[in-house]
Amino acid sequence: MLRLPDSLRDAFKEPFGPVYTETEALLTAVDETAAEPETATSDAALVAVGDMVTYHLLEAGRQPDVAVIDGKTEREAVDEAIADALADPDGLTHRVSNPPAELSEAMLVALREAIAAAEPVTIIVDGEEDLATLPAILAAPRGSSVIYGQPGAGMVQVAVTEAQTAEARRLLAEFDGDTAAALDIIGG
Repeated sequence: MLRLPDSLRDAFKEPFGPVYTETEALLTAVDETAAEPETATSDAALVAVGDMVTYHLLEAGRQPDVAVIDGKTEREAVDEAIADALADPDGLTHRVSNPPAELSEAMLVALREAIAAAEPVTIIVDGEEDLATLPAILAAPRGSSVIYGQPGAGMVQVAVTEAQTAEARRLLAEFDGDTAAALDIIGG
C-alpha cells in the first residue's frame, strides 16, 4: 500500500520524541502525557512498536494496549529469553504480513482495530514492523504514547498531540503509494 522512498529515509534517523534508557522514567512520562489537560482522554493508549520496547514494558509490569512485534531487533532475531517472554501475549493476537520499508494494508487495518480494542492486542508481523510508528501515531487518541526503539540510544516516547499527528501525516504523505486510502484506513 505504502512504500518508504529512499529520499525520506533520513527523516527516520532522528527520534520523534524524548529518548529514555530507564523504563520507569519512560512510564512516568507516559502517565504524565495521559494526564495532561490539553491531551487527556479516557481512551489514551500505550502503543509499543518493537520487540525490545515491548519486552521492557512487560518486564516493568506494564502491558501495552497494543504491541507490534516481529521477532527481531536491529534486523537480527531477538535472543531466546526475549522471544520466550513475548511468545504468549495477553489479550488478542493478530498476524500480518508487512514487507521491509513498507506499510501494508493488513498492518494498517490491524493497527486501527488494535487501538480500538477493549483488551490488549499484540500484532505479530511477518516481515518488518519498523514503520508502524507513523500510522500508530495517527490512529491513537490524543494523550496516547507510542513507544519505539531508537538503535543504540534507547526507547523513544511520542506523545500523541495535534503537532505530532500533523508531522506523522506530513511524513506519510511523502511515501510512495495511495496515501489517501491509507489515511482512510487508519482514520488519520
